Amino acid sequence: MNNHITIDDLDFELLIDNDQILKSTRLIGIDINVKYEDKMPVFIGVLNGCFMFMADLLKQITIPCEMSFVKLSSYHGTEQQDVKELLGLEMDLRGRHIIIVEDIVDTGNSLKHTMEALEKLEVQSIAVCTLLIKPSCVEYEFDNILYTGFEIEKEFVVGYGLDYNGMCRNLMHIYKQVPLNEEEDNREAE
Repeated sequence: MNNHITIDDLDFELLIDNDQILKSTRLIGIDINVKYEDKMPVFIGVLNGCFMFMADLLKQITIPCEMSFVKLSSYHGTEQQDVKELLGLEMDLRGRHIIIVEDIVDTGNSLKHTMEALEKLEVQSIAVCTLLIKPSCVEYEFDNILYTGFEIEKEFVVGYGLDYNGMCRNLMHIYKQVPLNEEEDNREAE
């Protein structure tokens, strides 16, 4: 396993290895199987980042379920990216139990818009399952983030579905960026 990687002159170090990810995913799957045993939930994956986590999560789900993927269409406003609409949902969700699958909850902006779009479809319930959450960055109150793989600090991460300029989604581990001053300290110590 490679503990350090470099992408476009940025250095990253291992944060969470794949064994830890899979163990956490198994535990989440067990909980969902029990809680949703008689509900036939619909897993809604938010692309692009969720694809690896959702694939591994659904391997742990043994109850009847359905799945779909959505993508948030957005436009760039003057200072921030504003979410316009949810794309790709082609099934009737009225009265269904929904589990939104996210790779990471950072500010919570995209999650808030995803939930609002799904609530308009008259779903019965919405739960959120996220691989990563940055509690210090979340700007909204969510009472339905029921499944979390890992809480992380305010750091830039790549791998296991998370990208840097479209790259590194395919890495099986999660890496965090090494702060520039720490990188320089390490070089001086060598």
